[in-house]
Amino acid sequence: MELDIQCEEMSPSRWAELLTTMKSCKTIRLDDCNLSSSNCEDLSSIINTNPSLTELKLNNNELGDAGVEYLCKGLLTPSCSLQKLWLQNCNLTSASCETLRSVLSAQPSLTELHVGDNRLGTAGVKVLCQGIMNPSCKLQKLQLEYCELTADIVEALNAALQSKPTLKELSLSNNTLGDTAVKQLCRGLVEASCNLELLHLENCGITSDSCMEISAVLRNKSSLMDLSVGDNKIGDSGLALLCQGMMHPSCKIQKLWLWDCDLTSASCKDLSRLISTKETLTEMSLIDNNLRDSGMEMLCQALKDPKSKLQELWVRECGLTTACCKAVSSALSTNKHLKVLHIGENKLGDAGVELLCEGLMHPNCNIQSLWLGNCDLTAGCCATLATAMATKQCLTELDLSYNPLDDEGIRKICEALRKPSCNVQQLILYDILWSSEVDDELRALEESKPEVKIIS
Repeated sequence: MELDIQCEEMSPSRWAELLTTMKSCKTIRLDDCNLSSSNCEDLSSIINTNPSLTELKLNNNELGDAGVEYLCKGLLTPSCSLQKLWLQNCNLTSASCETLRSVLSAQPSLTELHVGDNRLGTAGVKVLCQGIMNPSCKLQKLQLEYCELTADIVEALNAALQSKPTLKELSLSNNTLGDTAVKQLCRGLVEASCNLELLHLENCGITSDSCMEISAVLRNKSSLMDLSVGDNKIGDSGLALLCQGMMHPSCKIQKLWLWDCDLTSASCKDLSRLISTKETLTEMSLIDNNLRDSGMEMLCQALKDPKSKLQELWVRECGLTTACCKAVSSALSTNKHLKVLHIGENKLGDAGVELLCEGLMHPNCNIQSLWLGNCDLTAGCCATLATAMATKQCLTELDLSYNPLDDEGIRKICEALRKPSCNVQQLILYDILWSSEVDDELRALEESKPEVKIIS
């Protein structure tokens, strides 16, 4: 049994009602429910008396250190079998870390701990690391984003990594680590016996100076499948170093996020080689990099290579125009693996989308999700888009937000949605003006096709 409630104010009667339900739940998720430490006392009792409970998610609640202390009393009982604990943005401080350390040391069932967006600080996370190093701890996933960590945390993290071969996921994004600390962390990762699968270092003050060490992790940790270094000033030279590691035969990277990394079209030569030769790579985000049309054309050439297995490509806000759309269309008509294309916030225009639709309607194309928000589109391209929607049954999600489609364009899209052959299940239309008559048509369409969700 699963209890999943979000963004609900809890009255005493409602809370009492839910407590009865929780006694038999395997999963409890109560994000954004205005919970406090007093609710945690009740939850502690649930943890103690419900041995089937394996996941507890309490993000974005004002639990505070006192609330966590209550929870941990339940977590420390022998009957507790909790595996996943989410406490993101719960107003915790370093004071909570001693209590959580006790749980990590004593509760081998706990495999996931998510405590990001809390002011734990370096001192607090050092205490957590002591718990992780306990032989009883079997932690696999540790999320520490936005925890006010500094470079001083790395020595403790490396010691924990060295002692914990079970650890598979480590997220340190949005902490001011800097190059020196990231280099030290990477050297520790290369030496550690852990089989890390996910490493997230977004917005950690990384420059090209760290990229040789990150590249060494990619070469030496064949387990690493998910690397995110977005929002760092890596630049073209840093990207070239990362690609050296990813091109190594032992690297099995699947997901690569490089958004806002100061990349230009010069990086696209290395990225193209990666796309066309690294058959494990299935997802790449290049959002908010100045790739331009010339860079996108190189990426599209790589997508046409039979070895490319890329399934998701995010190139939103990359300085693209109509000029690259013929190349994108050609890639869509050739690549059978690509399922998600986020190409919004580029000046594609109606002419560009007309070209994209040619590739989209090719039998080889298997696109499921297409994002075209804020692409300077008008009603002029909607007839072609409607044809693509009605004929391409694999297309289930379409984003047309922030485009001046007006009543005429929206009506054409609605015509396509009404057709039995159209399989679009989610249509995103943020910030588009239409008349009350068209609004009525959209609501009526949702009623007639309940499987279609229109978000506006």
